[in-house]
Amino acid sequence: MTSANDKLKETTVSTEHIFAGKVISLQVDTVQLPDGTQGKREIVKHPGAVAVLAVHNGRLLLVDQYRQAMGRCELEIPAGKLEQGEDPLEAARRELEEETGYRCSQLTLLHSFYTSPGFADELIHLYWADDLTEGEASPDEDEFLEIIQATFEETQQYIAEGRISDAKTILAAYIWQQRRSVHHGNQGI
Repeated sequence: MTSANDKLKETTVSTEHIFAGKVISLQVDTVQLPDGTQGKREIVKHPGAVAVLAVHNGRLLLVDQYRQAMGRCELEIPAGKLEQGEDPLEAARRELEEETGYRCSQLTLLHSFYTSPGFADELIHLYWADDLTEGEASPDEDEFLEIIQATFEETQQYIAEGRISDAKTILAAYIWQQRRSVHHGNQGI
């Protein structure tokens, strides 16, 4: 029996490398489509990233940062790209501390997800941080941000206002909401 994946599979015929930058690269693949014809697929290659859902004393740790692609500031959970060969767990620990100053005793992988599978291979690993202790932030030299601690209600308001509009942070807010429900509104979560 043939699975749906076999019937829908596209086969790469050739790849043209268009651009290689510091964070991403762009390629155009010529693919053979399931009906035997050929098509083009523009693909952004990305090394992957991590993001951290960190709640301290009932407040979500967010960073406010200007995003050139959006032309404005965006509130986001701490996150960053993976370095070559870097373990996602260690990257999550590093990003949390660099961006917020907080350290945690334990990180738990919640989910790994693709951000835009129609044109990019970026895979984000989303972690839950437990047992946070405050420290000193040390962002990258080209990274300017402010740390915000938001209650659950403030986080929901930021989403409604569009101050939080990126997928990873909205997903994190929904996971936080689910965990709060399971723990019967425990304000520490």
